[in-house]
Amino acid sequence: MIILTVQNLQKAFGGNAVLKNVNLTLQDHQRMGLVGVNGCGKTTLLRILAGKEHHDGGDVSLMKGIRIGYMEQQYAPTGDQTVFEELRQVYEPVFAKEEKLRDLERQMASAGETELKRLGEQYTRLSDEFEKEDGYGWKSSVLGVLSGLGFKKEQHDQPARLLSGGELTRLSLAKLLLQKPDLLLLDEPTNHLDLSALDWLEKYLADYRGTLLVVSHDRYFLDRVCTHITELLLGEAEQYEGNYTAYMGQRTARFEIRMRAWEMQQKLIAREEAIIARYKSFNREKSIKAAESREKRLEKIERLERPQEEHQVRFRFTAKRRTGDDVLFIRDLSKSFGDRVLFQHVNLHIRAGDRVALLGPNGIGKSTLLKCLMGIENPDGGAVRWGANVDTGYYDQKQESLHDNKTVLDEVWDAFPRMEQYEVRGALGLFLFTGEDVFMPIHTLSGGEKGRVALTKLMLRKDNFLLLDEPTNHLDMDSREVLEDALENFEGTILAVSHDRYFINRFATKVAVLGEDGIREYLGNFDDYQARLAWEQGQQAQDPRFADMTRTEAGKEKKKLRLAKEQLKALKEAVRRAEQAVADTEEAIRRHEALMTTPDIYAVPEKAADAAREYQRLKDALAQAYTDWETAEEALNEAAEGS
Repeated sequence: MIILTVQNLQKAFGGNAVLKNVNLTLQDHQRMGLVGVNGCGKTTLLRILAGKEHHDGGDVSLMKGIRIGYMEQQYAPTGDQTVFEELRQVYEPVFAKEEKLRDLERQMASAGETELKRLGEQYTRLSDEFEKEDGYGWKSSVLGVLSGLGFKKEQHDQPARLLSGGELTRLSLAKLLLQKPDLLLLDEPTNHLDLSALDWLEKYLADYRGTLLVVSHDRYFLDRVCTHITELLLGEAEQYEGNYTAYMGQRTARFEIRMRAWEMQQKLIAREEAIIARYKSFNREKSIKAAESREKRLEKIERLERPQEEHQVRFRFTAKRRTGDDVLFIRDLSKSFGDRVLFQHVNLHIRAGDRVALLGPNGIGKSTLLKCLMGIENPDGGAVRWGANVDTGYYDQKQESLHDNKTVLDEVWDAFPRMEQYEVRGALGLFLFTGEDVFMPIHTLSGGEKGRVALTKLMLRKDNFLLLDEPTNHLDMDSREVLEDALENFEGTILAVSHDRYFINRFATKVAVLGEDGIREYLGNFDDYQARLAWEQGQQAQDPRFADMTRTEAGKEKKKLRLAKEQLKALKEAVRRAEQAVADTEEAIRRHEALMTTPDIYAVPEKAADAAREYQRLKDALAQAYTDWETAEEALNEAAEGS
């Protein structure tokens, strides 16, 4: 069933036509990814579909009654409402229905038989709506979404306006998911999510009963969530079946087929034009008529346009010399800011040719660790030792080394003054800075453009050890693919911080996970790391701490672990019982409300009064059940963090 149709949609800003002739259909329950280079109009299209932006031409048709939910990239709450209260607002219509139910109960308590029947039917209908709209389980839903998106219990009562930019993005997403619209329009929903929150969101959206249209640069996310992909290319839209990986294969095949068809038609046209020219050269009546006949046939041919792709970045990394076998030794490194310990006991040995992905939760200090290696930050303790002939190239995700008041050309040329201007401009041309673009001041550039300037400088340095901090941020998908190709062919060594799981799968041969007490290493890429984690969780593996202990010490440690495990098991059971108590009490309330809709109960005033008292008792019991559940969860979380 088609729920959305876009026909010949057009949108321009000034003289720049962003959307020229966009055609798109969206079926019920489809999960479609919207992709394309930066600036191609993806966000503009979402805003038009959400009614936030007017279009210049074409039509947008929605199925009648469809509810749209739109998540923008920027969200700013007003007032002093807490995080929990912000999400509670979603259920205001449900609370209004609950108040109406209470009012009907009061009316039914004193109504006559005829009026009671009418009120009872109204009560039953409203009760069904209340249940369907999650009236009984709204609090469970709010807590579940908050937990899934990484909000800690202590943040629930924090004023929402005090959240960071990333936390506000997550809160906006949480509100939208709780509204459960028929059509979800999401603009970069994976920004600012750590790996656990990404995993939760992907599972949530994969099971979502509505329809999804999502703009994202996270190719791993698109692979796991999407059933269809639409690409915006040169102002038009083209749809593909399957996830991102399937789209990439189909896209290449379609382009090659179109190019072959265009080339064959060009050969046919050239041959026909040559024959026509030869006939005309004979200058005879018969040959001239034949030439005119062929010209008419040639004019009727529908000319194919040469297939075009958006301009893409093209570059490669080279190293001016080789390193020794050992590139980097990190020994017992630690770093704190005030009382906050980022990491300690960090040990890492990187060898020539290693391609290491540095992972860890947000705020653990991954970027700070790279800055310590580069001498930008001073560690509190430990040692860093470099191998022989190591030349380090550093890519800073914030581009703090760029000079705002310099032009693009001067930024690069000043770093490499021995190069000729044409050489610098040639290098910038590989990163799509051509013509007057090279004279743009750095402060006027977008995040993606600044990233391309930094990559230009990194490419020209020809270092043999690259330290990359979120290098795919702000890059469109095609540029990410090219970066991955360049790193794949790089003969040096790489240490990269990244949340881009698709990128990690392409380049990494080792995963290093940074925690407060050091680094754990895993061979392979991101998928290999995930498989290893799954295996570890399913195994009763011997704790590595036992390796250097005596048998007596190991026995004592195992006993402590057994006791801790038994405590966790008991706490998990307490949480399960508390959850079940909430569910049982909610079910009891539903049954009691159904009982209160029957006319007989109001025929005897004593029965009606008993029913009202029992209903209040159940509501009090539900409130207590929620309190017990939260208490049990807090105890479990504290025990888990301490284990």
